[in-house]
Amino acid sequence: MAITVTNQVSTRDRLLRAREAASKLAMLSTSEKNALLLAIAHAIERRAESILEANREDIETAGLEGAMRDRLLLTPTRIKEMAQGVRDVAALPDPIGETLAEWTRPNGLRIRKVRVPLGVVGIIYESRPNVTVDTAVLALKTGNAIVLRGGKEATCSNRELVNILCAVPGIPEGAIELLDSSTRDSVHELIKARGLVDVIIPRGGAGLIAFVTENASVPVIETGAGNCHIFVDESADFEMADRIVINAKTQRPSVCNAAEKLLVHEKIAAEYVPRIVKKLIDAGVEVRGDDRSRRLANNAHIAPASEQDWGEEYLRLCMAVRIVVNVQDAIAHINRYSTRHSDSIVTRSEANAHLFLRGVDSAAVYWNASTRFTDGAEFGFGAEMGISTQKLHCRGPFALAELTSSKYEIVGTGQVR
Repeated sequence: MAITVTNQVSTRDRLLRAREAASKLAMLSTSEKNALLLAIAHAIERRAESILEANREDIETAGLEGAMRDRLLLTPTRIKEMAQGVRDVAALPDPIGETLAEWTRPNGLRIRKVRVPLGVVGIIYESRPNVTVDTAVLALKTGNAIVLRGGKEATCSNRELVNILCAVPGIPEGAIELLDSSTRDSVHELIKARGLVDVIIPRGGAGLIAFVTENASVPVIETGAGNCHIFVDESADFEMADRIVINAKTQRPSVCNAAEKLLVHEKIAAEYVPRIVKKLIDAGVEVRGDDRSRRLANNAHIAPASEQDWGEEYLRLCMAVRIVVNVQDAIAHINRYSTRHSDSIVTRSEANAHLFLRGVDSAAVYWNASTRFTDGAEFGFGAEMGISTQKLHCRGPFALAELTSSKYEIVGTGQVR
């Protein structure tokens, strides 16, 4: 039985326990891991009230507003979704042990390349207690130990969730470690723990991600901010464009896959800009725009967009509008200002769609769909470790397969060289 989480154990001792647990987790069968995950889902539902109570304490203490409060907040519905996400992961195929390639050499050696766990995964994140569960269960499913360093604003929620997970019978001691969030010392120790930790995943604002990538000696999978774009092309169906723009901006503006910028083809701008600006304002969105879009918006209250606006991730009900010459101009704008996260084109033109899909250098590129689908659960992963905006070793929403490495198993009959 895993121990209850306290802050009396040093960071190094926690990392040593995680390293020891990783070797035990790697030997668990698929059925054993799935049984643990189903027990976790049940425990989360059974302890829902204690989770909500801990979260209420965090909400009261943190005093956050807007997007940050929404990220921290847990509700009965979100807890049910959390538990269902665990069950979804349990139902997915186990990548561990999968044969990636197999061949026999002329000398008779049989070589097989197979998936294996990474080992110890460290994750540093802000505000979102659901990340505690999502990442822990993905790590368990792939036979990895996980070291969690959440934000101080979610201290009570994270501690309660980890206590619940660690209390599930069969979870090895050290499999899920929660570091002290009261100081930055634990972050420094974690990102410098080369040899004890195999990979670090930072999830949070641009400042956190930059700090980790610039200072870590442990390999990093960078998850980036989301300055996402919708481009409404000249042949777009306006009704479809309206639905996509409003959904991508307003459905949950505090998350990284919400759209922040709207680009409109100049040939339809006179008709479409006033239409969509009104709908955005009616939906409570603060609209900013370039000079042309402001002139076309029928004197609607649109603030001028500055150069800084085009690269900013708002994470709130705010959107900047720009008129572009054509699809090539839209691609150029996105590749200059985006964070390489998620961008979408709305068009009837297959040629323009394919040009956009190939030309935009982002992790997820859409044709006639909202950027809000860039999500592990929506992609069928059950949950996600994060959304990578780098190109090595994974890109976009990543989950089970990306939490593995590979090794070669070679079978001989006495061959020597």
